Amino acid sequence: MATPLKLFIVAAFFLSINGNTVATKGAPTTPPPEFRDHDINPLHHFGPVLADLGFHGFSSASPALRNTSAWRGPVTVFAPADSSLLTCPTCSVPLLLHEHTVPGLFPIHYLRTLAYGTKIETLAEGKCITITFSNDSEEAVFVGGVKITSPDLYNDGFIAVHGLKGFIAHLSPYSCHVERMTSLSFPHLPAMAPFLLMRLMLKDAMLRLSISGYGVVSLALKLKSAELLELHAMTVFAVDDVAIFSGAGHEYLPNFRFHVVPNRLLMAADLEKLPAGTLLPTMALGQKLVMTTAGGNGFSFPPISVDHVRIKSPDLLYNLKIVVHGLSVPFPHTHHHSFASRDEGRQNGHHGWVAARSKATGRSNHHEMRAPTPAIEPMIEIDDRHGL
Repeated sequence: MATPLKLFIVAAFFLSINGNTVATKGAPTTPPPEFRDHDINPLHHFGPVLADLGFHGFSSASPALRNTSAWRGPVTVFAPADSSLLTCPTCSVPLLLHEHTVPGLFPIHYLRTLAYGTKIETLAEGKCITITFSNDSEEAVFVGGVKITSPDLYNDGFIAVHGLKGFIAHLSPYSCHVERMTSLSFPHLPAMAPFLLMRLMLKDAMLRLSISGYGVVSLALKLKSAELLELHAMTVFAVDDVAIFSGAGHEYLPNFRFHVVPNRLLMAADLEKLPAGTLLPTMALGQKLVMTTAGGNGFSFPPISVDHVRIKSPDLLYNLKIVVHGLSVPFPHTHHHSFASRDEGRQNGHHGWVAARSKATGRSNHHEMRAPTPAIEPMIEIDDRHGL
């Protein structure tokens, strides 16, 4: 397995080739207005949410989490029933709350995609929970050996809650030593209100990608964060680390912008509805992707494809602003107009999409999806030593 340093070197090298960096000149003379952190920090709403769900023990301990945690992004809490807390009378409930809360959104369907034994660092520094599964048809998920009995009790895009029932104890100080899965630290956010929501969602996506076999894509998002934070939403087509390092995905990083649809949150269901020939804008200047399977047939018969590349993992992860779909190989980096000559006359070909132009009318059959993509203007350099 490639080390984070190797991933960083590879990502930094290839992304620097296709730079187009954002200018930092022209900064305004007056600083931007500050936002009120307590209005946006999800942890400030933690207590009422837990209380409404019946987790009064953790709810009463929530002020300690709010006052001591440096993380200001989306969180997932694995909440034990109040009766379970009684099984450890010597335990510190505030510390248990730190140990059972992780940065990022982890709905149950996403937890089931993780490798057996995946460790996720909690808000208790240096302590990790371990995700395991039952080996029967029940598909039960266990957190530190405790079964999730009430999955997806709550998820508003900032806070996700799963209910646990079983013996609860403090995590071992050696719980992360086998393999520390998260590479992101938990910094305070700078006072840049217009970027806040996208910043939180980008952190969530980076963290989850880094523990799901898409570490290079996570680093690519981090390296391009200054540009991505300007977007209202984004759809990312990702290639996993195995494909990139095996050589099958070596073209992905130099053409990373070609794999990002700006200002569009296109879930699998949305892509499925698009007619063949629909053009999708990308962050690569003047370059577009084209839908190459007709919508309405689902992902099985036939699998949906973009630029003739099948989406192998639709809705790999998503949050309020970002959706990521997994590819087996990168998109071929070609101008969309080349499809017109390459596929002229193949209206009923095995690729299952209409020809690029109709000879009868002389008009293109491509349906361009117009995204409200703003021009990238000079912006202030964000002072964030963690990159986000």
